Amino acid sequence: MRRALIRRVKGFRRTLPLVIIIAVFLGMLPSMAIAADRGAWAPNVSYALNDTVTYGGNTYKDIQPHTSLTGWEPPNVPALWQLVQGGGSDTVAPSAPTNLHAVGTTTSSITLAWDASSDNVGVTGYVVYQGSTLIDNVSGSTLNYTNSGLSANTTYTYKITAKDAAGNVSGYSNQISVTTDSISGGDLLPPTVPTNVTVSSTTSSSVLLSWTASTDNVAVTGYNVYQGSTLALTVTGTTATVTGLAASTTYSFTVVAKDAAGNVSASSATVSATTSVGSNLPKHILTGYWHNFINNSSNIKLSEVPSQYDIIVLSFADMDLTKPGGVTFNVDSKLSTALGGYTNANLISDIQAKRAQGKKVILSIGGAEGNINLGSASPNISNFVTSMSGLITQFGLDGIDIDLESGMNVANLTLAVRQIQQQFGSDFILTMAPQTIDMQNSNTSYMQLYNNLKDITTVVNVQYYNSGCMLGRDGQCYSQGTINFLTALSDLTLQWIEPSQFGIGVPAVTSAAGGGYVAPSVVNDALKCLATGNGCGTYKPVAKYPDIRGAMTWSINWDKTSNYNLANTVKPFLSTLP
Repeated sequence: MRRALIRRVKGFRRTLPLVIIIAVFLGMLPSMAIAADRGAWAPNVSYALNDTVTYGGNTYKDIQPHTSLTGWEPPNVPALWQLVQGGGSDTVAPSAPTNLHAVGTTTSSITLAWDASSDNVGVTGYVVYQGSTLIDNVSGSTLNYTNSGLSANTTYTYKITAKDAAGNVSGYSNQISVTTDSISGGDLLPPTVPTNVTVSSTTSSSVLLSWTASTDNVAVTGYNVYQGSTLALTVTGTTATVTGLAASTTYSFTVVAKDAAGNVSASSATVSATTSVGSNLPKHILTGYWHNFINNSSNIKLSEVPSQYDIIVLSFADMDLTKPGGVTFNVDSKLSTALGGYTNANLISDIQAKRAQGKKVILSIGGAEGNINLGSASPNISNFVTSMSGLITQFGLDGIDIDLESGMNVANLTLAVRQIQQQFGSDFILTMAPQTIDMQNSNTSYMQLYNNLKDITTVVNVQYYNSGCMLGRDGQCYSQGTINFLTALSDLTLQWIEPSQFGIGVPAVTSAAGGGYVAPSVVNDALKCLATGNGCGTYKPVAKYPDIRGAMTWSINWDKTSNYNLANTVKPFLSTLP
């Protein structure tokens, strides 16, 4: 018995190391599966930290877990993907470029040159900045750059950085100022005067102009649009939307053509336009979302929403599974029970009371888990327009909010929103709530949608939360939950969105989001920094934006859990902005 027991024990001892190894290996499998070579990048795929993909002949490493969408290709979103080479772990940045200097100027261009940077692996490119604006990237073997399309006899400032394959970026080179040549000889002929300047449409805050193209002995390069004697904007085509206007106000406009040599035409004939009556919203507004569902926040009737909120967004419309593209909306049954039998009729009555107080109430489509089916034009667009218009009429709403977080068909959504707006006129409220990643460059789906609907958009409230580290206008990655995150990323987006149509979106309390919360006082500091240039953190915006539209919060219900600390702090401050 004893020998038999010893043999069994010895056998167990021999097999024990193998058992441990197998157990450890099996325990490692989940973590080993976290990071993997996922092959070619594709949209609508969940990528984990350190996953690698190939795109455009390059290899990229995931630096923030996410589900990909069209428009989030690795080169477009450096906050999500890092370019890698050979699977290394290079963390050493190149040296800063030196001896940046101008080697040539014309009336419309400046040619720069610099001395090469060094790197422990290799310099793969240089980033060229005009002032603080990134204007181009060149390869690591290129040590010169020509900035064209400039104005004659004008001074520009430049600086550059170097980068390597691992995504490390050097400090800035020396900054230089260079002046383009004055016009003397060469092309002295201005373009012809733009003709047939016409007011195509107006809203309460914008005017759409169009005109017949000018001609030039070389080429017309653009048009300056003047509001009175003030330059409103410059465009390359023959249409322009002037935004940020006051309601029920008459404005005059002229258009001037220009060429590459700096020659400008005489002004076109003056055309006048009067904006429509408008929505009667204040210049700076606070937007909040009202939950038509139950979670760990507070359940409230719409009548309980405090007066500090200018726009109240009902969240969310539901997809009608019986009609492609259609949407439905009713008071959630669980919410109704929690509120003692709150009905559609009660909600409609509360909406009308809010509107009588000058508030705007709109219906949101999307959210973290919601979507609409506009993948096909027919019958989806018609179903969406019919059902949404019916809900706006039934509930007495002022417009819609677009909060689609799982992609969108931009062309079909544009057509649908246009058709709805045309039914309800110039007082129609249109807001958007893109995620932070949707505003990292000017080519995303949301930016395409905004450009298509710019003339009827009330405000774009960017969700500055649940986003990790993201790039600011200076190309640096900022951590969420800080004033620098709010101001640097806003400054980036304000290159593409009119300040009068831009708002900062924040969580009302820490529990409202997975990350990115800042105290309401920090929201005020960020708004002050962007509007006046004062009270900033270490990041300083490149310009002041006194027309910034305001702020948004997710959500009114979460704000209730702090006794409406955000509304009571941010709304009074918005009223003090210029």
